[in-house]
Amino acid sequence: MKLYKIDPPPLSVLMLFMAILTVIVTSYRASAQTEEYYNCRNTTFFSSNSSYQTNLDHLLSWLSTNSTRQNGFYYAAAGNSDSTVYGAFLCRGDLTPDACHDCASVAAKQILRRCPLDKKSVIWFNECMLRYSDEPFSSVSEEAPRLILMNTAASLNQSSFMSLLAETINAAETQAVKGGADKKFATKEAKFSTFQTLYTLAQCTPDLTETTCETCLKRASSTLPSCCNGKIGARVLQTSCIVRYETYPFYQSSPVITPREPTPKGVSGKTRISVAVVLAIVAPITTVLLLFLLLCWLGTRRASKKHILVPPAEENDVEISSVEHVQFDLETVRLATNNFSHENKLGEGGFGEVFKGSLPNGQDIAVKRLSLSSRQGAEEFKNEVVLVANLQHRNLVRLLGFCLDGEEKILIYEFIPNKSLDHFLFNDERKSMLNWPKRYKIIQGIARGILYLHEDSRLRIIHRDLKASNILLDENLNAKIADFGMAKIFGADQTQGNTNRIVGTFGYMSPEYAMHGNLSVKVDVYSFGLLILEIISGQKSTSFQESNYDEHLLNYAWRKWKDGTPLEVLDVSLRDSYNREEVRRCIQIALTCVQEDPAQRPTMQTIVLMLNSYSVSVAIPERPPFLVQSRTVELSLPSNSTDKSSQSRSAPYSVDEASITQVYPR
Repeated sequence: MKLYKIDPPPLSVLMLFMAILTVIVTSYRASAQTEEYYNCRNTTFFSSNSSYQTNLDHLLSWLSTNSTRQNGFYYAAAGNSDSTVYGAFLCRGDLTPDACHDCASVAAKQILRRCPLDKKSVIWFNECMLRYSDEPFSSVSEEAPRLILMNTAASLNQSSFMSLLAETINAAETQAVKGGADKKFATKEAKFSTFQTLYTLAQCTPDLTETTCETCLKRASSTLPSCCNGKIGARVLQTSCIVRYETYPFYQSSPVITPREPTPKGVSGKTRISVAVVLAIVAPITTVLLLFLLLCWLGTRRASKKHILVPPAEENDVEISSVEHVQFDLETVRLATNNFSHENKLGEGGFGEVFKGSLPNGQDIAVKRLSLSSRQGAEEFKNEVVLVANLQHRNLVRLLGFCLDGEEKILIYEFIPNKSLDHFLFNDERKSMLNWPKRYKIIQGIARGILYLHEDSRLRIIHRDLKASNILLDENLNAKIADFGMAKIFGADQTQGNTNRIVGTFGYMSPEYAMHGNLSVKVDVYSFGLLILEIISGQKSTSFQESNYDEHLLNYAWRKWKDGTPLEVLDVSLRDSYNREEVRRCIQIALTCVQEDPAQRPTMQTIVLMLNSYSVSVAIPERPPFLVQSRTVELSLPSNSTDKSSQSRSAPYSVDEASITQVYPR
């Protein structure tokens, strides 16, 4: 047997490898800080180049410099006059001084970009929080501003999950309160099932007393059952304390904050270390670091589970067994609807007729009998129905299944007893059933449903025809969006970027879609803005009347906003009982949704945050476009023309009550 001498790699190679590893670690730290949330109080402002600006710059520099402190917290003040600025940073209790320094440094820069002239501001990252104010706040427990974030996925056993959460997060809070003046931070874990562990975190700023820390944490966690019931992850961010829970590890299991050791001085001469010794030291450390980075990366992937990628080929590869679970035979549907009798008919639209039915087990259903104009084949129809049937959210009407028999193509939905929103909203007698709290709840529900379609569902779905008649109300007046996913099911001829069939309701369509067929999620955002105004005013946007005015509701709302009297948009039946700030905020959100430039419209994720938390700032709206037409149409744009403006002028239209949505594979 021959023995070969293997020379160790040159030290330069090892140094190169460590340099690459350092870059990876730095990149990971930066990525952990990219998820930011901020609040600009927008109440008091300072001028550029003022003494307050100078003091603020000094303060942020001091905060960054002191971010290597052992307890990950520092409070300071800059200035000694009316322009004094007070500030503090708080790092998550498990961070190393280096990681804390990185996060605080980024926060000090970003807060000036996000809130350039505000005298009171706060910014949160995953790993740290930084704030400043023109008023001292040391040892003061503050609950405002408060930001609540949640994972939209829900646990299958919500009651057991929430019970375990209450017990576990209470234990974390108790331990955090007892942390002393050095660090009020604790984490607790609990096994929920064989494959799922609950991770919780509680932290206060160390300057709080035990009593004020406990009060802050209890009030923060008390919001979880109402805002995030059954959700598998959520966090409540306040300026004095934070609580968070997830079903993946988002912190290091053992806090590792240790003070930096000074560099030894007075050491001279050269020390020769063999390559073998270097390998013996570097190899295990590198292995551990790589494993740690892999675990962190996997955790980040799980944390951002909102975007589940489905390859296009997978869409058409639905197993027949899954189809059988949602397929009804025609005879069952005929019996359920009394052979599609006129007495069972609920309505009729461009897709066909809708009937009420009842299954043999007593379950009420809504049966949509599609017209014969669908161009899809049987297998394509079945596959696409199965995909849409798998989309389930409490603010979506659930598609239970379908029936395919010869030319018959039928969709079976859950039955919603209270009909559609317009049945209440635009009726002088029934609108009184919708007080302001119920209307606000409906607005929030619609926003959550659209967010699910845009971001959290297996398919990315653009509804394209959001309006009051497509919002159904259950027995508790909870909003449920109807007719989503119909582009796939009905076989509409569309592409991702644009479409040569424009289907929807003029007056609710965004300009870029109505004029040029440009399709994006911002099309739904525009329609949602108009829908908010309808819910607030109790009138149709396309046939709005106020005194002697006969104009579009959007035009009227903008006039009142510019005049400083936006509350005059409110339904007169609500003017004795409503929340002024909620109404005004909703009008402002609506006007930002209908901006002419799609890039200026907020995403549905931002809208949901703005509706759930006052700590999220709403942009100041600019003058929106006005589309005063009020008919439901289908436009066919010439596909071979490149002149979009000529297309919009010459395109013929035909009346069609269809509500078609666009579905994209993720």
